[in-house]
Amino acid sequence: MSSVLEKIIEPKKQFAGGIRPFDNASLWAMIIPLLIEQLLQAVVGLADTLMVSYAGEATVSGVSLDTMIYTIFIYLFTAVATGGAVVVSQYLGSADRENSDLAASQIFHINTALSVVCMIVMLLLGDAVLSGLYGSVEPAVMDACRIYLRIVTLSFPANAVYNAGASLYRSMGKTRTTMFVSIAMNLINVAGNAIGVFVLRAGAAGVAWPTTVSWYFAAFVMTALCLRESNDVCLRPKKAVSFHKTMTLRILKIAVPGGIENGLFQLAKVALGSLIAALGTAQIAANGIGQTIWSFAALVSVALSPVYITVAGQCMGAGDADAADYYMRKLTRLTVLLAVLWNAAVLILLPAILPLYDITAETKRLVFIIVLIHNIFAGVVQPFSMPLAAGLRAAGDVKFAMYSAIFCTVVLRTALSFVLALWLHMGVVGIALAMGIDWTVKAALDLIRYRGGRWRSMKVI
Repeated sequence: MSSVLEKIIEPKKQFAGGIRPFDNASLWAMIIPLLIEQLLQAVVGLADTLMVSYAGEATVSGVSLDTMIYTIFIYLFTAVATGGAVVVSQYLGSADRENSDLAASQIFHINTALSVVCMIVMLLLGDAVLSGLYGSVEPAVMDACRIYLRIVTLSFPANAVYNAGASLYRSMGKTRTTMFVSIAMNLINVAGNAIGVFVLRAGAAGVAWPTTVSWYFAAFVMTALCLRESNDVCLRPKKAVSFHKTMTLRILKIAVPGGIENGLFQLAKVALGSLIAALGTAQIAANGIGQTIWSFAALVSVALSPVYITVAGQCMGAGDADAADYYMRKLTRLTVLLAVLWNAAVLILLPAILPLYDITAETKRLVFIIVLIHNIFAGVVQPFSMPLAAGLRAAGDVKFAMYSAIFCTVVLRTALSFVLALWLHMGVVGIALAMGIDWTVKAALDLIRYRGGRWRSMKVI
């Protein structure tokens, strides 16, 4: 079986000479823990929505609307961590330990400062933001929104620090470590949710507090691990508390376009959230539950993206663009294969998942339709619009990824969502279709860019 799989994923076009530091065993050693980690996170997300559903559809709706806002900040912290991971990976490829450690330390510096500012702003302005975006929702939904957002805002610094530490370990290819930390974090979260929802009957707060506590646990553990000098790269406290302009700008050169891309992507989702909020509680709940299952179905593309950064980044840092090209083609073939198989499996299991939710028959029907649409596109198209784009970023080609994402997500998806959802009266089904069209166009643009080869001449370090 393994030999058949290797033949399927092996690119027809090889490269002469150069380096090949990542054999199949080392690639799977990175990929499998990331798949397990993403699967666990998706299962926990599914468990969250299942438990919250027993607190009522108003609570489910409020939490799902809040998540759209909360995720904007998660994306900002992730963008800095990812930008730093690209820089660290390239320094690892060039065997420059001093600059690797400096880059690692500055990721912590930037993310901590950014997260504290974001936390303060949202604690002061969160209620006003919710009123402006979701003023038309039912009072019970707005109450759940306010409670959840105030609590999870406190987790911003922890989330930022955890992402910084996880990005360093993934840059080194030590994905087993991040997997075990994630397992512990999610167990804390699930246990806390069960207590908060079923024992304390705290509704939205019963889900928000465990999320916040689990992030602080993970942040503490990852920071302690990153201080180990035996690692290929480590956190240096003196360098983390000071500002190094050149290295910070180098990281931000990669992180800012990614942050803009992800931030605008989530802002578009928030704008669509205001659209969904006007469609009624059933559609809001269906969208919230659907997004949880979507994250479960999309785990292959999400899990493989950090592997592209580690592998392509180290190859480019070593000055071997041919090796980076070879691995991006190989990883893309693998991602497509795994994504198709996984999304098919999720669709097969969907009829067994839906009865677990304490929601109306109409909401279940909507969830089934939008998950079906999502999984078709996630299996066939998303591997080219997400992981391959991560490979281009690892080579330093970040502006193109930003421009294509702005056009596809902010312009195309948002416009199509309003047309399909409102004008054609398709509701959340139309929004799901618009998402699939967005991915398809972006995948085509990324493939054209990759085949054009301009990424080969990009410089990061």
